Parts: sequence; structure tokens; C-alpha cells
Amino acid sequence: MSARNSLEGQVAVVTGAARGVGELLARKLSARGATVALVGLEPEELKRVADTLHGEGGHWHADVTDHAAMAQVAREVKERFGKVDIVVANAGVATGGPFVDSDERAWNRVIEVNLIGSATTARAFLPVLLESRGYLLQIASLAAITPAPLMTAYCASKSGVEAFAHSLRAEVGYRGVRVGVGYLSWTDTDMVRGADEDEVLRDLRATLPWPSNRTYPLGPAVDRLVAGIERRSAHVYGQWWLRGMQSFRGYLPALIGTVGQREMRRFAPRLEAASGTRRGLVGAGGGADEAARDSRRG
Repeated sequence: MSARNSLEGQVAVVTGAARGVGELLARKLSARGATVALVGLEPEELKRVADTLHGEGGHWHADVTDHAAMAQVAREVKERFGKVDIVVANAGVATGGPFVDSDERAWNRVIEVNLIGSATTARAFLPVLLESRGYLLQIASLAAITPAPLMTAYCASKSGVEAFAHSLRAEVGYRGVRVGVGYLSWTDTDMVRGADEDEVLRDLRATLPWPSNRTYPLGPAVDRLVAGIERRSAHVYGQWWLRGMQSFRGYLPALIGTVGQREMRRFAPRLEAASGTRRGLVGAGGGADEAARDSRRG
């Protein structure tokens, strides 16, 4: 296990910082002496979070899928604070339900925000991270380790960002930039609570084997992320048991393919009854993303 580095005087950027993992992570990094730049879609919420930081910080309103906007944020953060040492690509959205009935707009947006948005964040901030020989932490998920029915967009996006981060680590490591992947299981955030509002999705999740069927408290998971950032870790696990999943992840697609079919057959009547119901992005963050896009179109 590598030694922890002090965050005192470090400049950290956190995307998706208006709520949930991003909000608490920003506050904990700030409490350890980091200057934190918050990035997200909700200016009022970002200001609220910025006002709770322990030290210097700032907030920027930007869509992580907009390269011009993110490049401008990177320039402004560098100009204001002099450097960037840490970037946490945390912004994410989710939707659920059968792919055959999925809302194309919502499904595509999950890929855009979670995968393309993470790449756009890295593209914008890598020049300043190369200058500081800094650290990029990509937030992934249990969904990157194991597939799951009714989560095609989310699993595809999180598998994608995991592979992206691993590939990027090989590209930039020799230049002094370290790249990590953070894994979280079901954690008590607006996103997970929003997904649980769908009764079928909630009941199907309850059939998962322990410990993957639990919702875990936010605080300990974020503490683990902070420790990973301090160590510049290649892999960070928000829940203790996720590390063990890596050793047999190769068997999971076949297992989920078999067990998942059985559960989908059992839930089929309820899914058919809900067919045609629009499933957009879940949670308050998903609602904010949809509202921002509607505003731009209007």
C-alpha cells in the first residue's frame, strides 16, 4: 500500500459536485487542506456547496459533455489557483428499465455524460495535470465489474470509463500523471434513491445476493475515495468487498446471463404492465440534467 500524500495546498477539481458523492468528496478534500473547484450543472447548488468548504474554493457551471466549456473551466481554474493537482471525474446520470422499451434520449444521455463526459473532462484537464504531475480519479461502479439486466446504459457507460481510465494510465504514467478508478456499489445518493422509486427495479435489486443487494452509507464510501486520492491509488473501492469481486469477475457475465434470465422471466408480467411508461434519468441530478438540456433547446 502506497503512502498517503498530504492534500494541504493541493488544488482539486470535482465534477458532479452539486450533490451526493461529489458534494461530500469536495467537502472532505477541503477539510484536509485542498483548494476545491466544483463543476456541475446547478449553479445555486454548487454555490451552496462552495459556501460549506473549509478553505479556498470556487464553483463553475458547465456541462461535462461540452468540450469548449470544460476547456474554459480548466483555463479559469489554472488562472485562479495557479495549478491543478487532482481531478475527480465524478459526474454521472442513470436510467433503468428494459432496453427494448427504453427512452432513446435518456439512454444515450447516460452514455454521453458518464463516458463521453469523463473523456471530455480528461481531455480538458490533462494539460494542467501534466504540468503538476497530478492525479486523475475516474469514478466507475460495481456496474463496471458485473453486468446487470435493466441497466444496459449504466453498465455500458461504467465499463467504458473503467477501460478508458486503464488505457489512459498506460499512456500518461511515464509522464508523471497517475490515473485511478474508483468503484462504488449501491450508495445512499439521490441517484440510487431515485432508482428505488421504480418499484420493479427496487424489487429486482432486492433479489441480488448479499452484499450487492444493500444500499451503503455515503460517508464511509467517500472516506475510502479520499484515502485513495491521498495515495494516488490505481484502484479505490468504496465498499470493502468490491476488491474481492475483481478476482472472479470473468465468471460473472455467464452467471448473470443464467440467473438474470430466470429473474427477468419472473418479473416479466410486472415489466409488461409498465411497458410504455417513460423512464427518464433518475434522481435529482438526472432531473437537473434534463432541465438544463430543455433550457438550451428552448
